Amino acid sequence: MSQTVKLSSPATSEFWEIPVLYEDAHLLALDKPAGLPVSPDRSDPARPSLMTLLHQGIERQAPWARERSLAYLMNAHRLDPAASGVLLLARDKPTLIALAALFGTESPSQVYVALVRGSVNQSTFACDAKLAPHPLRPGHLRVDPQNGKRSRTEFAVRETFSSGCLLLECRPMTARPHQIRAHLKHLRLPVVGDDQYGGAPLWLSTLKPAYHLKPGRAERPLISRPALHAEQLLFQRPGAGDTVKIQAPWPKDLTVSVKYLRRWSPAG
Repeated sequence: MSQTVKLSSPATSEFWEIPVLYEDAHLLALDKPAGLPVSPDRSDPARPSLMTLLHQGIERQAPWARERSLAYLMNAHRLDPAASGVLLLARDKPTLIALAALFGTESPSQVYVALVRGSVNQSTFACDAKLAPHPLRPGHLRVDPQNGKRSRTEFAVRETFSSGCLLLECRPMTARPHQIRAHLKHLRLPVVGDDQYGGAPLWLSTLKPAYHLKPGRAERPLISRPALHAEQLLFQRPGAGDTVKIQAPWPKDLTVSVKYLRRWSPAG
């Protein structure tokens, strides 16, 4: 059985080969690529979305769907369009209902890694700032103590770099859209590459001494999208009760960024 799901969008000439991280008779977990929304974007209906492409593949019985006898597939939780990593899907409606109830209790453990700018004086910390949609910026969340919904994210510092970057472990205890990114902005720790929430790109020229660029070439950032990755999902399998742990390897741009930070900007 193939270990990837191949999707394409003729409208945008884009192609994705998405790794399968886990599967059984009722569940399928994919390593969602950064930049591909899980669900259709209301503000940009022409933009491809993962679920639309998956449903189209099932309808035409693409090889990955046919070999699994897939007739149903729905995402069990949210994942920001900008983020990469573990996305869990249900292969039947009863499993989806059970997973929805499970995620509603906040019992599944989700671990993200984020590369951010800033500094902290403690190894673990949390943010409980309430979040609400921004009234003037569609698709953007902001801290709103009066009208926002209860939100909590717990953080732990994995690595510090002398350039002013941190590698954080992030555990969202609630499931608000953009929760981690909005909380980090509020804490003045914007995610690298997250221009929507004030995070600047990461450039090798700012890290490597005596950096030189070939004539006529323009420097590209090491990571130009939000450096946020859903690294791990831990949950109890519906109906069985055993614990399932699913992990997604870091994408290349995050791996390269941390590699160069370790080389050229180690903690002092």
